[in-house]
Amino acid sequence: MGKVTVAATVVCAAAVCAAAALVVRRRMKSTGRWARAVAILKEMEEKCGTPIGKLRQVADAMTVEMHAGLASEGGSKLKMLISYVDNLPTGDEKGLFYALDLGGTNFRVLRVQLGGREGRVVKQEFEEVSIPPHLMTGSSHELFDYIAAALAKFVATEGEGFHVSPGRQRELGFTFSFPVRQTSIASGDLIKWTKGFSIEDTVGEDVVGELTKAMERIGLDMRVAALVNDTIGTLAGGRYHNKDAIAAVILGTGTNAAYVERAHAIPKWHGLLPKSGEMVINMEWGNFRSSHLPLTEYDEALDTESLNPGEQIFEKIISGMYLGEIVRRVLCRMAEEANFFGDTVPPKLKIPFILRCVFCAFALLLSNSVISSLYRNLLSMDEVYFLIFHHFNGSSMHPFPC
Repeated sequence: MGKVTVAATVVCAAAVCAAAALVVRRRMKSTGRWARAVAILKEMEEKCGTPIGKLRQVADAMTVEMHAGLASEGGSKLKMLISYVDNLPTGDEKGLFYALDLGGTNFRVLRVQLGGREGRVVKQEFEEVSIPPHLMTGSSHELFDYIAAALAKFVATEGEGFHVSPGRQRELGFTFSFPVRQTSIASGDLIKWTKGFSIEDTVGEDVVGELTKAMERIGLDMRVAALVNDTIGTLAGGRYHNKDAIAAVILGTGTNAAYVERAHAIPKWHGLLPKSGEMVINMEWGNFRSSHLPLTEYDEALDTESLNPGEQIFEKIISGMYLGEIVRRVLCRMAEEANFFGDTVPPKLKIPFILRCVFCAFALLLSNSVISSLYRNLLSMDEVYFLIFHHFNGSSMHPFPC
């Protein structure tokens, strides 16, 4: 009986949702505003169009930038950074290792006990920590002290199943997902911040040095053994499980790609060629820009009002940090020109970045012509409209969950 009751409740809720949406939609149609709302969406769809021909143009333009970036420093929109990683995991690794992943509005700390080819990942634990917004624009000292304190707290909870080899210091792999010019496998200077960070006194500094000093200030005995970008870390993880993995792509808060390049195909590399004959390249493709990229008025306005106008254009049109804001701007125009939410624009809709990644992924899902035809069997556009309408005109003041 319990299952029947729950099922009936769900069906009734869906019916109420659909009925309410239908009433609101009919009210819009009766005023002629529905056609205007649809026209705004169709215009957006057309300007975002990427037929095969355009995709090939984008790919060709990126290839040109890749070669230019490998040839010389500063010769391309793509930095094509040399990572100093010339060997990727084999699966034979053993021991206790810690990791710190800093790449967005949250960072993660992790520990893993590796058991070699037979044991693989014996045990692992991790925690995710949110970064207060004021630390994203404060000082380097404050940010890294906050990170080091969270790391120390996590290390203190190390329990059974994790064993540091006798006489060895705990080692940390530092995944730092911002443009860095590496000077060795365990050092690198920050080129610039992205993803909403803007801490001037960190730019040009060795980020491993900044973290090390913060750990020393609180007495945390740990050595940073490697500095890598999250994309390179993803590639390393892929190679650990599959020896044929040669490239990795990040589509998250930001976006980036890394791949294994032949060392002799990197003209700007002036050192001895590595024994492996290979070098992992961090593309930093978030900064890619081409006349072939489909930029809308919403993309251009967002860029103009961002912390780094004119930069990270590719990242701003496809990554999670910005897509929700694009959706909000489209909804704002629909509210102003088509009375999408009634006679007034909801105050919450005017708050920048109130829409988070889950909602924007949902919106993108519905905008895809193939996926949406399948998804609408579960949720009609009337119901989608009702959910959006209810969110901005309802009592909740919380943004869509991330």
